[in-house]
Amino acid sequence: MARRPRPSDAPRFDLAHFSQLVRSQVPPMHPAGVPFVGASLAVAALGRRRRWVWTAGLAAAAANAAFFRHPSRVPPTRPGVIVAPADGQVCLIENATPPPELGLPDAPRLRVSIFLSVLDAHVQRAPVGGEVVTAIHRPGLFASADLPFASTDNERNSLVIKTADGHDVVVVQIAGLVARRIVCDVGVGDKLDIGDTYGLIRYGSRLDTYLPDGANVLVSCGQRTIGGETVIAEMP
Repeated sequence: MARRPRPSDAPRFDLAHFSQLVRSQVPPMHPAGVPFVGASLAVAALGRRRRWVWTAGLAAAAANAAFFRHPSRVPPTRPGVIVAPADGQVCLIENATPPPELGLPDAPRLRVSIFLSVLDAHVQRAPVGGEVVTAIHRPGLFASADLPFASTDNERNSLVIKTADGHDVVVVQIAGLVARRIVCDVGVGDKLDIGDTYGLIRYGSRLDTYLPDGANVLVSCGQRTIGGETVIAEMP
C-alpha cells in the first residue's frame, strides 16, 4: 500500500527558481528608458498624498517600462539572410533610392519599410552582420511614419553595413509623428552581428531596409515582423 506523502515531503517554494521564471517572461528595459521611468516614479513619490498624482506617476512608469522593453531574440543561423531590424508591420515594399547623404550610386533598390506603433518594442537590431561603413544623421520633419514621404522628409539616421561577402545593406531609422529622438549607439568602424541591438527611437517610428541588388524578398505588406528573428529577404 502506497504511503501517503507527509507535508515535509512536499516540494518547497524555490524563490530563486521563481525569480528566474519571471525574468525569462518579463523582458529587461533598455537603458534609455531609465530616466523616464525614474522621473515617473519621482512624480508618484512626491505626489503620494494626492491619489491621482500617485496613480498617474505609477501608470506613466509602467507605460515607459513597457515602451522601452528590450526583449532577447535569437537570430537565424543560416547564412545569407537579412532579418527585420525592428518589431512592427511591413507597410511598404518598393523600389527606392537610398538617402542621398550616404553617397551611394543613384540607382533604386528594393526597400522594405516597417512601421512601429507605440505598442511595439522600439529597439533596433542589425539586419545583417558586418562592419558599419557609413553612419549619418539628418534633421527633418516629424510627419506620421507610415506615410510614403516619411522616408524622404522625416528626421532620420542612416547606416550602411558591409557584410563579409561585400554586400551593402542600408538601414534607416526614421522619426515619426510622436517620436522626437533617434538613438544610435554605433558608428563607422563598429562591427555588428546579425540581430545585435544598435539603437532605439522614442514613441512611434519606422525602419527602412534597402536591399542589395538581386535580393529575394520573403515578406509581404501587412505582415508582422519580429526584430532580429523574422527573415525579410535572402542575399543574392
